[in-house]
Amino acid sequence: MKFEVLSKKGEKMSFLLKATTPAYSNALRRIMLTEVPVMAIENVEIKQNSSAMYDEVLSHRLGLIVLTTDLKSYELPKSQEDVDGRKAKCTLELTLKAKGPKTVYASDLKSKDPKVKPVHPKTPIVKLLKDQEIELVAVAVLGKGEEHSKWCPGHVWYTYNFDIKINNNDIEKYRDLYPPQAFDKKGKLDKELIIKNNLVDAVGHVNEKVVKVEYKDTEHIFHLESWGQLEPKEIIVEAFNIFNDKLGELDKLMK
Repeated sequence: MKFEVLSKKGEKMSFLLKATTPAYSNALRRIMLTEVPVMAIENVEIKQNSSAMYDEVLSHRLGLIVLTTDLKSYELPKSQEDVDGRKAKCTLELTLKAKGPKTVYASDLKSKDPKVKPVHPKTPIVKLLKDQEIELVAVAVLGKGEEHSKWCPGHVWYTYNFDIKINNNDIEKYRDLYPPQAFDKKGKLDKELIIKNNLVDAVGHVNEKVVKVEYKDTEHIFHLESWGQLEPKEIIVEAFNIFNDKLGELDKLMK
């Protein structure tokens, strides 16, 4: 199997896997979505809440705040006792104390670990009017997306790699059937423009004599967007590690 980074910009990354299969690529995709662990608020101890927002709604909103994650410092809880006992290796406390009038933002959460903090500080939590107060302790836990979407590290999908063959000799007969964004300044169908403008499917089903798209079953292009808890590279490396561990366990069972 060969791995090639195609592009990376901010929290988005595209890469190419060669010598793979649909089954392997889909398994890798599912591991990225559901088994790569990240931190998220799981329990909230509300000491004071005189805002207009119910405790349950406030807690749910806190649970969806995206938190940066340090996989080297934390591990998945082995039991509910680890969570209830707030074991330092898999949980973290964040405190919040605010008095109105003001809008409370994610940045108002105070973390005991500077490596775990809100990814988007300007995320609004609740608006407090004059004399309204909030005081609480939130407990973040390392978890997996298969348990709840708040522990999902991002979004990922893949498509088949492809080759595009273009014959511009008969283009005048079919010009009106193709989107104008697929043509260059000379009025010819352009492969780079077709790919750049995401028009592969749009041009591939018109006339194979003009444009023929050949998909490669063993080459898949992945598109990954991290929600911010982890860098895209971290998600990919962790997913491969988890996949290899699963294959190792299977190998042991088969011996």
